[in-house]
Amino acid sequence: MKLSLVVPCYNEQDNVELFYEETVKAFNNAGFDYEFVFVNDGSRDKTLEKLRKLYNEKTESNITVVSFSRNFGKESAIYAGIKNSTGDYISLIDADLQQRPEVVLEMMGILENEYEYDCVAAYQASRKEGSVMTGFKSGFYKVINKLSEVELHADASDFRTFTRGVADAILEMGEYHRFSKGIFSWIGFNTKFIPYEVQERNAGETKWSFTKLVKYALEGITAFSTKPLKLATYVGMLASLAAIVYLIVVIVQRMFFNVAVSGYATIVGLILLLGGIQLFCIGIIGSYLAKTYIQSKNRPIYIAKEILKRDK
Repeated sequence: MKLSLVVPCYNEQDNVELFYEETVKAFNNAGFDYEFVFVNDGSRDKTLEKLRKLYNEKTESNITVVSFSRNFGKESAIYAGIKNSTGDYISLIDADLQQRPEVVLEMMGILENEYEYDCVAAYQASRKEGSVMTGFKSGFYKVINKLSEVELHADASDFRTFTRGVADAILEMGEYHRFSKGIFSWIGFNTKFIPYEVQERNAGETKWSFTKLVKYALEGITAFSTKPLKLATYVGMLASLAAIVYLIVVIVQRMFFNVAVSGYATIVGLILLLGGIQLFCIGIIGSYLAKTYIQSKNRPIYIAKEILKRDK
């Protein structure tokens, strides 16, 4: 098998059939064999029903359907799709047709002709979203690139095509809390970044709210950087230094200038300040501790309730 198209699906009942048809049309003269690996990530609509229909009707195509027992998230769906793929090359692509299959052919052309590259990743040439969301994402990349031990390409998406060697390296990273953008950067390999135009969704709504993006950003920072833990130490040292300076100021004012220092307000203010700093630091430590706790349970990254796969 030359190419595996890994397609995570969550509530994509109105998209999966059209995605299949558009991909077949785009790959009509591709000149190589390919397969679809659809991963149903615990969809609550008729996505699984539509995928079963595709599997049963399109017997001429290589279609695999992996259905989760519940929603495990897109990161787990990507991992499951790669694990169940058989192609020499693997392409991650969404089912909503915002990412066109024609771009996959462009990626394949690069990998086939420019041998120095192991992966081709697409980034949005121009973002079609509000200024607040754009600013937040830009700020996230600046922050994580300053904190992390690996550098993430700004605006690079999960839409990418890569070799089997890259896929094997990803599968070796069995961490439960997954952050694919960071994983791709951490494993190395030569990556070429190309721009692409995001299309309008064929149907449905985006699964990414602002709250989910903030959570995802925090997951990324804590997954690939320990600097927030060091930040807690620095904040504690700064608070201690400030307390010593303030104590010296109070003593000088009282002994040399006979200035009466307000006791109640000062004590309450200092307690609130130091208490807030302590809770902030404990929260950072708790975030890392929670990840360690979950990882120590050694739970599977996903549970497949059903796998439809033909012997090739």
